[in-house]
Amino acid sequence: MFVYLNGKLVPEEKARVSVFDHGFLYGDGIYETMRAYKGIVFMVDEHIKRLFRSGDLIKLKINLSHEGIKKAIYNSLKKNNLKDAYIRLSISRGQGEIGLDPELCKKPTFVIIAKQFKEYPEELYLRGVKISIVKTRRNTPEALNPKIKSLNFLNNILAKIEAKEAGAYEAIMLNYKGYLTEGTITNIFFIKDNSLFTPSIEAGILDGITRDLIIRVAERKGIKVTEGLYTPENIYDADETFITNTTLEILPVIKIDKNVIGKGIPGSVTKDLHRSYKEEVERYLKTGKN
Repeated sequence: MFVYLNGKLVPEEKARVSVFDHGFLYGDGIYETMRAYKGIVFMVDEHIKRLFRSGDLIKLKINLSHEGIKKAIYNSLKKNNLKDAYIRLSISRGQGEIGLDPELCKKPTFVIIAKQFKEYPEELYLRGVKISIVKTRRNTPEALNPKIKSLNFLNNILAKIEAKEAGAYEAIMLNYKGYLTEGTITNIFFIKDNSLFTPSIEAGILDGITRDLIIRVAERKGIKVTEGLYTPENIYDADETFITNTTLEILPVIKIDKNVIGKGIPGSVTKDLHRSYKEEVERYLKTGKN
């Protein structure tokens, strides 16, 4: 495998970052995760746009242009002979002396990892998964703006540890007021009386690109979508629930903690939305956006 590192594609064994890199020392940096289907990176422009937003919010200057980043992504796919791929793009503050001052770092470290996409087990989609609402609370927006897709993942990791201890596939965090926010790497939706609900941006979540697309798809299908503030009791009483992200797409949830959702099997609305999502992907691929 070849890794894009600061403008060059190098063999993975030579893709090395300094121990003085502030991404390693402090989690000071940003990232995006993307998925390529048939050689085309799905919604690549939206991901790059969000990357620049994250950079602006932490005062990190990205030295490549939008088109330059897109070219680097596609060169990474080509070099690794990939069509269906997982892509992780990371930019850290860069190498510098020990200390929190960003000016200690003169140049960002830019990494793109592209590898063959490994399909999730079909069983997960056929049977659904269990998730857990954990005790670890989501960082408050006043402490860390959720619009920043940050390399610092300790909040999410602590939640993931709780989920694993509970035998759950994913953790869902509450905000400091006790409202539902999001998972460690996912957004969450639930269905009640054929209406779709999801925590609002005001709850303190990242505005997921997949999340936004699903909202648009649902509205085009005539499904009422409400973004708001919800408690665990709201979702425990749901008819259907699912989680989303770029690689998972839409994954059904059939149990939350000790509560069985609906009939304990993936629901019809969830399945229909996933079919429509896949149709959106195919439509995007046909436009030849690359």
